[in-house]
Amino acid sequence: MVRRFGVFAAVLLLLGAFGSAARADEGRITLTIYKGGWVIGGSGGSGTLNFHGKRYPLSIGGLSYGLVFGGSKAQLAGRVSNIRSPRDVAGVYGAVGAGAAVGVGARAIVLRNEKGAVLELSGSQVGLIADLDLSGLAIGFK
Repeated sequence: MVRRFGVFAAVLLLLGAFGSAARADEGRITLTIYKGGWVIGGSGGSGTLNFHGKRYPLSIGGLSYGLVFGGSKAQLAGRVSNIRSPRDVAGVYGAVGAGAAVGVGARAIVLRNEKGAVLELSGSQVGLIADLDLSGLAIGFK
């Protein structure tokens, strides 16, 4: 009897884990991010989340610390996954990254926030910037 209950409980846990993953959804996102600094850097910009046929305007801000020199503008687009509602996109995204752009360059990044939302972004970056830093990017709704 105890063994059957244990197996039953394990099956319920597995179904719950798969069920919550199955309910997670995805959308499309575009971001324009301006970044600049000297050792301490800042970033800001705007974007749009497209989710279930609706558009949600976004605001972006952030700080970085490390080796940051110069300024750039990145235009990124991609997928946001593991969300259940548009509100899951809002939050703080962390990344440790390195990059450089002189003139026009390509940029690709994967970020995750505290709610589990995952951004997979790629696009172009224009400017003169070199960075090897710890970055935090905050996304909110306008």
